[in-house]
Amino acid sequence: MQRHYKHRISGYKQWDQLSHADDYLIFPENITDRLSIDEVSLSKGELYTFITNKNAGIKNRGSIVAVINGTQAKLISEVLDRIPLQERSRVKEVSMDMARNMGMAVRNSFANCNMVIDRFHVVRLVMDAMQHIRVSFRWEAIDLENREIKEAKEKGIKYIPQVLANGDTLKELLARSRYLLYKFEEDWTVSQKKRATVLFEKYPILKSVYQLTLSFRNIYKNTTKSIALDRFNEWKQKVEDLKMKEFNTVLNSIENHMENILNFFDNRSTNANAESFNSKIKLFRANLRGVTDPKFFLFRLGKLFA
Repeated sequence: MQRHYKHRISGYKQWDQLSHADDYLIFPENITDRLSIDEVSLSKGELYTFITNKNAGIKNRGSIVAVINGTQAKLISEVLDRIPLQERSRVKEVSMDMARNMGMAVRNSFANCNMVIDRFHVVRLVMDAMQHIRVSFRWEAIDLENREIKEAKEKGIKYIPQVLANGDTLKELLARSRYLLYKFEEDWTVSQKKRATVLFEKYPILKSVYQLTLSFRNIYKNTTKSIALDRFNEWKQKVEDLKMKEFNTVLNSIENHMENILNFFDNRSTNANAESFNSKIKLFRANLRGVTDPKFFLFRLGKLFA
């Protein structure tokens, strides 16, 4: 029945994009003034670039503008240039993550648009720096525990780890603090408050980077570019004063993309619709128990979402 559906009923063999579906799909009729661009893994880790229409309805009909097999800027531009220039000139805004290749492709193909870097990806970069510091302390705690266990064995005594005020060992404290560092203080549970108190007493630097991360997240509560830029500059000074390698790296990345990050404050646009669309693709893939024929999978995606 599956073969009969694919070859006889579905219309796959008569599909007008069958000849080039291995490389790309384009649906110029779905282009509007607001687009998103993102990458998705369909099969065996192979990445496809999806350009989607942000003005599509709840059911995502008419969402897909283009699908490209690969993530190279030149390849993406060559496919997008197949869309008439008049249609591409209508695009006023494209949201994306911080990938350079996406920015280059958008700049080449949509000359009249503003590029907006999604705030989620920027905030996640800052939070990853904070978590990297926590993880480095955790590895130090694991290494310390291993040395103490070895010393106890050599002395012929039983090793008993130190238990902190909240009932965690040092290694457990650092592992279990992961999620509380993602949350604002007012959202902590009672046990998380106790754990945070012990954590910040043991590691004051984690308290500093946690507060630095919160101050960055609060920048996005501002409503204008000028105010946001002032807050970014204030945050930059705090990072320079802290002198942490991880946050200096984040700061350099943010400064390299500052113009496109600030474009968020024009319309407060995010890449949420692209992330939601990616989730639907992954759910569809899971329901099919994987993708054995990428070309037919893209055909079905086109029928559903293009």
